[in-house]
Amino acid sequence: MELFVSEGNPHCLKVLAALEVTGVQCGVQFLNHEGKVVPFLPRPAVPTLFLPSGQHLFSSNTICRYLFELNGPESSDQCNQWLEWEATILQPALLRALHLAVLQGKGSEVPKVLQGPLNVLDQSLAKGSMAYLTGEAVSVADVVLWGALHPVLSVSSLELTKAWFDRVAAVRGCQSAAQKVLQGKGLEAMKSYMQKQPAPQSRDTQPCNSSPAEVSRTVSEEEMEAAALTWSKDLNACSYPAEKQHPVMPQEGNRNVLITSALPYVNNVPHLGNIIGCVLSADVFSRYGQLRGWNVLFVCGTDEYGTATENKAREEGLTPQQICDKYHAVHSSIYKWFQIDFDFFGRTTTEKQTEIAQDIFWRLHKNGFLVEDTVEQLRCENCQRFLADRFVEGMCPYCSYPEARGDQCDKCGRLINAVELREPQCKVCRQTPEIRSSKHLFLDLPKLETQLENWLERSTSSGDWTANAKQITRSWLRDGLKPRCITRDLQWGTPVPHPDFKEKVFYVWFDAPIGYLSITANYTNEWEKWWKNPHQVELYNFMAKDNVPFHSVVFPCSLLGAQDNYTLVSHLIATEYLNYEDTKFSKSRGVGVFGDMAKDTGIPSDVWRFYLLYVRPEGQDSAFSWADMALKNNSELLNNLGNFINRGGMFVTKFFGGCVPAMELQQEDKKLLAVVGWELQQYIQLMDKVKIRDALKHILNISRHGNQYIQVNEPWKKIKGGESERQRAGTVTGVSVNIACLLSVMLLPYMPAVSQTIRDQLNAPQTCINTMLQGPGTFVCALRAGHRIGTVSPLFQKLEADQIEALKKRFGGQQITASTQPAAVPAPPVVAEVKVVDGSDPEKAKQLAEAVAEQVRSLKAEKAIITAEVSKLLDLKKQLALAEGKSPEPAPQKGKKK
Repeated sequence: MELFVSEGNPHCLKVLAALEVTGVQCGVQFLNHEGKVVPFLPRPAVPTLFLPSGQHLFSSNTICRYLFELNGPESSDQCNQWLEWEATILQPALLRALHLAVLQGKGSEVPKVLQGPLNVLDQSLAKGSMAYLTGEAVSVADVVLWGALHPVLSVSSLELTKAWFDRVAAVRGCQSAAQKVLQGKGLEAMKSYMQKQPAPQSRDTQPCNSSPAEVSRTVSEEEMEAAALTWSKDLNACSYPAEKQHPVMPQEGNRNVLITSALPYVNNVPHLGNIIGCVLSADVFSRYGQLRGWNVLFVCGTDEYGTATENKAREEGLTPQQICDKYHAVHSSIYKWFQIDFDFFGRTTTEKQTEIAQDIFWRLHKNGFLVEDTVEQLRCENCQRFLADRFVEGMCPYCSYPEARGDQCDKCGRLINAVELREPQCKVCRQTPEIRSSKHLFLDLPKLETQLENWLERSTSSGDWTANAKQITRSWLRDGLKPRCITRDLQWGTPVPHPDFKEKVFYVWFDAPIGYLSITANYTNEWEKWWKNPHQVELYNFMAKDNVPFHSVVFPCSLLGAQDNYTLVSHLIATEYLNYEDTKFSKSRGVGVFGDMAKDTGIPSDVWRFYLLYVRPEGQDSAFSWADMALKNNSELLNNLGNFINRGGMFVTKFFGGCVPAMELQQEDKKLLAVVGWELQQYIQLMDKVKIRDALKHILNISRHGNQYIQVNEPWKKIKGGESERQRAGTVTGVSVNIACLLSVMLLPYMPAVSQTIRDQLNAPQTCINTMLQGPGTFVCALRAGHRIGTVSPLFQKLEADQIEALKKRFGGQQITASTQPAAVPAPPVVAEVKVVDGSDPEKAKQLAEAVAEQVRSLKAEKAIITAEVSKLLDLKKQLALAEGKSPEPAPQKGKKK
């Protein structure tokens, strides 16, 4: 047995260390980097182990494992997982780090490049509480990872990793192996070796719609062999639970994830921007967490108190409670159609809300975090009431934006007291309100500022906070916190229990976030196991950026001040804004697609989900575009993803009688498995960090790789050839349908119905769901030779140009709610002769003529007229006739017999 190695080669360091540690008797020969040992390989491969049988091992990890198993037990599954992680996750990062340090002299950038993998290593060591990676004795995994990291890990800020590294270094033979390979020169010894390696490709800048041909990456033999090894593994024995067992409660030893989506306000219908900003993003992450094996609870509900509800009730002639009941059902229906899979969707108008909110209030009062003060408020004498902040509009005192609300400016993001607005107007009647005084209670934020900053330092450094969430929070702290009023002179709200303020209710910003707690309490009486359990529960908050201050500053201060061991947010995920075409969604102006309208377009909810997630505003504002939606549906879903999945299934049906053929992997297949495995790992890393839009590109990349693989191999031609060609066609077909099976799992969080359809067509085992996304990613052969698939059919339909153009016109800003749209358009009334009467009013006639024209345009644009709208039009015409001095009654029609 002979081992061939070379100086300066980091892979040789690993195998020499394994040889020294195991004490296996073996000759060692040092070659230069061009030394060719394995005759059938097109390029030099060192290290190489020449076995007595005449075979060669040329994967450094395989050599190490062989040496350890020669005189010892077989490597454990945990060991093998570490070896796979080293080859597929750590090595690409190390290649980039060594390229920077050795060839570019940028050693200072190495820690940043290795931060992700080293954090994984450090966290694993923390959880294991063992001296080495897999136990109390050094294993092949320890030696391989130590050898890989030795050239760059002279110093580490991660204490557990550094302690483990030093323990392995002290094992007999490790340091002598390093001396032989690096000759005491450190990184300088590796320069010759690194100059012969391909430059690493950047893995963070690939745009979502780029093809694999645009971004090439080198796949090593080690990656190919590791991928083939993973492919050969069995599926996990336990199956993915068909239904959750409720109530979901925290579990000892599991990752307990509590997910909340910002509570949608009940007084109106959510538009697409609301849906992607909160509930859809949270739903994707919740589904993903379950695939990862986490213990997930996902709660949300309607925010129902406040003046907006009172006004909506007044408009519709209902009580506030009736309005809440009506629109809670509307929201529930919309989210159900979008397949938002809440564990519980509740509401804030409950006894639990009153109970918990008042308890937090009394705790804040007892702990001295509430203060009294007199407030100047805006009161509309025309409407005879104090105006809630969102019912005042005026010029922002900071940036002069003319449509700032009474609580916040949408342009500069600053919070505002309504009395600070310049030129304020009541949004209901457009009259100028007056300033009046009233006594209120305030949360003493300055008194809680130090506690808040200490907590924020811990949470933002250890959790996944989006950049905008951090920036908005920092701007609040930079400006200095001020006391915030928590009471309002309203009727519809949670009553303030203090006797001096019994006529008031809690301000909605104080009350609404407590809804997360009360909604959970209505789900389970043991709600405190989630909300008063910060050491066992991770809390994710999903929202749009305008909600950040209330979740990162105000609500945490309420809970910190209550001093009752509350679970505070660990990960705050905020999106930017989604615009509609070239403007903003507007509930008041009717601009954009609203949730109850999407299902009437005939486009499946999974396609809506896909496109909204494809353009999810993660780092900057993005826009919904009908033309772009059609383009992405037709190119990415139909021609890329759907085409690949359908082709593989059709080949199985047409050429192999519906059964997956036998597969004999060649190097080309192993390379594809490695590339697909890498895309899967990137997907998991991004999804773990809640980079939902960026992760989606890796699903689409995999299907692009698959389409190219099929196109190059042409199984439809090879199936007509000789035995070897037929075998090749079988291998390509079998690999393709297995990639389709993997895609069905990766798609599940994004497109749950399509995911299920794919698995039904492939007749895929349930266990594939909880296997593929375990660890760093596990692409196994789920559909073995002989597996019978189901009936294959196309997954997507083309969106035609005329269909999209019609939809674009339909949703151009003059929508009538779907519930009031009739099926047919009646003929317009016949124009009648009119008689002149006294009492003409030219000015009024002009105004009414404009009103008639506007009404006609509105009805024509929508192409749907309801009885009420027709009556309104006829009434306007009668008034116009009177104003013009004409008879409002039509004259008898000539030529018509009765």
